[in-house]
Amino acid sequence: MLEEYRGAIVEIIYHNNENGYTVAIFETELEAFTVVGTLPSVSVGRSYTLRGEFKEHPTYGEQFAIREFQEELPSTKEGIREFLASGIMKGVGKKTAQLIVSHFGEKTLDIIDNHPERLTEVSGVGPKTAEKIADSYKLHREFANITLYLQSYGINSNYAMKLYQVYGSDTIQAVEENPYRLVDDIFGIGFKKADAIAHKIGIEDDDPFRVASGVRFTLAYFAGEGSTYLPKDILCEKAGALLDLPMDTIEDTLLEMAFEGQIHMENLEGRIDVYLMPYYMAEQNVCKCLAKLNGARLKPISGRFDSLVAKTERDSGITLSQQQKRAVELSIGAGVSVITGGPGTGKTTIINTIINILESSELKVAIAAPTGRAAKRITETSGHYASTIHRLLDYYYSEDESNMQFGHNADEPLDYDAVIVDEASMIDLMLMNGLVSAIRPGTRFIIVGDADQLPSVGAGNVLKDILDSEFVLSTKLTEIFRQAQESMIVVNAHRINHGEYPDLNAKDKDFFMVRRNKEKEMLETIKDLCIRRLPQYYEGVSPISDIQILTPVRKGLLGCINLNIEMQAILNPPAPELAEKTHGDRTFREGDKVMQIKNNYQLKWKNREDFTEGEGVFNGDVGFIDTVDTEFNELTVVFDDVKYVTYSFNQLDELELAYAVTVHKSQGSEFPIVLMPVSWFPPMLATRNLLYTAVTRGKKVVVLVGSENKLNGMVDNNRINLRYSGLGARLRRLLEMNI
Repeated sequence: MLEEYRGAIVEIIYHNNENGYTVAIFETELEAFTVVGTLPSVSVGRSYTLRGEFKEHPTYGEQFAIREFQEELPSTKEGIREFLASGIMKGVGKKTAQLIVSHFGEKTLDIIDNHPERLTEVSGVGPKTAEKIADSYKLHREFANITLYLQSYGINSNYAMKLYQVYGSDTIQAVEENPYRLVDDIFGIGFKKADAIAHKIGIEDDDPFRVASGVRFTLAYFAGEGSTYLPKDILCEKAGALLDLPMDTIEDTLLEMAFEGQIHMENLEGRIDVYLMPYYMAEQNVCKCLAKLNGARLKPISGRFDSLVAKTERDSGITLSQQQKRAVELSIGAGVSVITGGPGTGKTTIINTIINILESSELKVAIAAPTGRAAKRITETSGHYASTIHRLLDYYYSEDESNMQFGHNADEPLDYDAVIVDEASMIDLMLMNGLVSAIRPGTRFIIVGDADQLPSVGAGNVLKDILDSEFVLSTKLTEIFRQAQESMIVVNAHRINHGEYPDLNAKDKDFFMVRRNKEKEMLETIKDLCIRRLPQYYEGVSPISDIQILTPVRKGLLGCINLNIEMQAILNPPAPELAEKTHGDRTFREGDKVMQIKNNYQLKWKNREDFTEGEGVFNGDVGFIDTVDTEFNELTVVFDDVKYVTYSFNQLDELELAYAVTVHKSQGSEFPIVLMPVSWFPPMLATRNLLYTAVTRGKKVVVLVGSENKLNGMVDNNRINLRYSGLGARLRRLLEMNI
């Protein structure tokens, strides 16, 4: 049972403008006490009815935890004056507030609400100011009423703000008509929250809105796990369990949704599969575009292939193997080709050779990669400029369509004779769809990647599907070159990939294992390696920028969440000169290493090196916090050493600390030193290809900390997490039709 108190705020100890979290002294007629909880735009003197419960804080003692609140409008002249001067009303300071209350007295708020034109009777208040005051008051009351309404459904004021920003004055109507729309419209509100609201409103369990939302949520959830579709039987089972409804009800709804064009159902490989429409359309289009590219006439190179290769070898001082020459020849001669291979097999040499041959024939070549980090690495290793795929396609954010659009597409194709994409294992279906749509037939499309790495974070299994379909010409590089053989990172990566145990602790090499059996010992060893042993052994190593901890998991003692807390405490501890901001359970401090965890196509950046500006920060981008400005409620992060991005505090749920990241998030990156715990992890994560991916992220040194038995268990576990993807089946169909 919640306790209820009526009183006023007499002192504010802490207030967060973005989410409304407040610590304040609240005074009733009988007593004063500390309150904690959500109070948006609170100020001293404001009156509230608060409902909640007293709790004992281990440090600060007894506090009243606010669960619900209702603002009480002041009725006295003094209360009204303080209310107007609190900052809520645009154009009203202390002096103007005093003049307005002196003129209208206790009727002031009624005048503002019902007769705002009369405010011009007050000296210094013109029609525009009167309109601003009235609009501010109306918005404040509207938001207060909406917040109060949403509280009854368990929606706190932080989400109330987000809802109000999307729906405005129609918020209550939108929630009552279909609370399940919140899942699609509001970042952070999931199906379970929307479902709880729907139950309180009284929506029946088999309501069509609810069932359709449950189906979409299930498909979207598995898309987040990598699948572009689900077999109908599995979808009905999963959605039925989510909704607690019989499978027959789900099947009936699927037919209606398919008829309305919300989903697509198709017999792809002897069973009925169900797609969300964007993924179905993307698979179809990727197949169509690859077929057109593969069959188009290409601009010829100027000279005999053998002569051009020989010239490139002389110029570069590198002699290609027969396997490498074969890969170059296939790529030069085909509309679409794939080159795949592990570390040390010469993929960069092949890319450079292809570029040199094409450019010597005056053909225009573009090189791209899925992430900024991967593109930067290609530029450094090849000497040729590489951009992100998004930048190549000239992406922008469309307010009308509320999603990302590309300036280069089928109507405005890229003006190149060849497009080379590296790190192709990271490319998901939707990005590949945008890319192939923008490549005009007659362009050589060369796909380079390591098919044995983890698949893309986004839905699809693009590189593997293309290879398995045998629809396009491909070369698998298997030869490890002499220089690469000197690196135990390269040697062990290939051993792991072949199911062999790595060779540990070879003298004067770059691959080590520190054996520990208990997780607490592993954690302490990782901390000691970061702060002391590695920087002492390798001169000039920065524990923050040069050492990257990779882990298979997010949770647990050795998960990235806890590792980040531990590493922040020793690598960038609190200090008077370092400003910081706490957001939920995360503290962001100047100097911290952070990662963007969702694509944000609207975030603006400025390049401090060449003064260019642009938009877009992407899932997986890593940077460092430059400044935390608590006065202006914003934080600045530097990406790629030169790109400065400013986040308002209410955008901080898009950032995580990045001293430790999951192996999945590390794809496309190389780090001077990689540290990885090896303990018991869930079998679906403790896999060979995850270990292989982690090891291949290390550029100079890889250090594993943990159990050798668990390490060997990861090598033995060749489990490939099943992804439902139809791209391979569709390409095989085209191959059978001789297209």
